Amino acid sequence: MQIVALIIIGAAAGFIATRAMRMETDMLTTIAIGIIGALIGGITLRILLTITGWMSGFVGAVLGAMALIWLWRRYGPK
Repeated sequence: MQIVALIIIGAAAGFIATRAMRMETDMLTTIAIGIIGALIGGITLRILLTITGWMSGFVGAVLGAMALIWLWRRYGPK
């Protein structure tokens, strides 16, 4: 069952990624891109969270606050 879910999620992720990058591929390549991309992304995120721990949450909070400030300056009251 997990393999079927991996193929379905990989197909969806591959479809979105190939369309976002304006790349025309066949169905098997699209699924392979999605599955391999999910593995690379999952491993990378796990390593980053393991290495940085709580620091990644802090960095995320700072980036979120900076985005909010940018939005406020750009679209807030003048």
